[in-house]
Amino acid sequence: MDSFELNKVAGAVLGVLTLTLGLNVFADILFSSHGPEKAGYEIAVQEELTGEAQAAPAEVPLAQLLAAASPQKGEAQAKKCAACHNFVEGAGAKVGPDLYGIVGRPVAGAEGFAYSAAMKAHGGNWTFQDLSDFIKNPKADIPGTAMGFAGIAKDTDRADLIAYLNTLSHSPLPLPSPEAAPAAAEPAATVPASGETGGNVPPPAGSAAPATTVPAPTPAVPAAPEAPAAPAPEAPAAPAPEAPAAPAPAEPAPASPAPAAPATP
Repeated sequence: MDSFELNKVAGAVLGVLTLTLGLNVFADILFSSHGPEKAGYEIAVQEELTGEAQAAPAEVPLAQLLAAASPQKGEAQAKKCAACHNFVEGAGAKVGPDLYGIVGRPVAGAEGFAYSAAMKAHGGNWTFQDLSDFIKNPKADIPGTAMGFAGIAKDTDRADLIAYLNTLSHSPLPLPSPEAAPAAAEPAATVPASGETGGNVPPPAGSAAPATTVPAPTPAVPAAPEAPAAPAPEAPAAPAPEAPAAPAPAEPAPASPAPAAPATP
């Protein structure tokens, strides 16, 4: 093989190496990954809720829920209990007692059913509120009960179910009337502290508020009757100036004696 052939082989090898190197550089540019500016993983922490956001929603009274409940929807909810309970009068118990006429019936009052000791010790009757509390979480409401149902957490679903159970009776109990929402109390007027203007400053959190003593109103003292005004004393009259005395008349000058006549010799 002459030098020309060797040069061709060397050029081909060099071209392949150059192409491979170029592809490697291009791939690095195309698929380059940038490292994080800060090492580690950033964990998103939910911001702490403040003020009104932390306040739990007000619980709706059961009477209001029952007033808007639907027995038809409650019948659909009752299918969750159909595996263990009967809803037909005289059908008898299954795994659990017969639920016909359950509303108002004594607790552990179904004849012929072996209740747990915890259920027997509970006592009382199944009121609307007791049924709601038990259906919400049976294990928490009556610890030791043999009922393995997890409960119905949604308030409206429980109200629908209880409204349906109330219809399973020859004389359904009247639903409780919804309670009127209590009127909001008007804030008491703030009595300004002694020596301050603009009212009291609220005490720091955690400290008992100081009792504010409101001074008793001072009884009004009737005004004394006005004394009649004393007459102003009259100013003494100024004495009239005395008239000047008339000057005494001047005494006449004595007449000078006439000269004696000379004696005649």
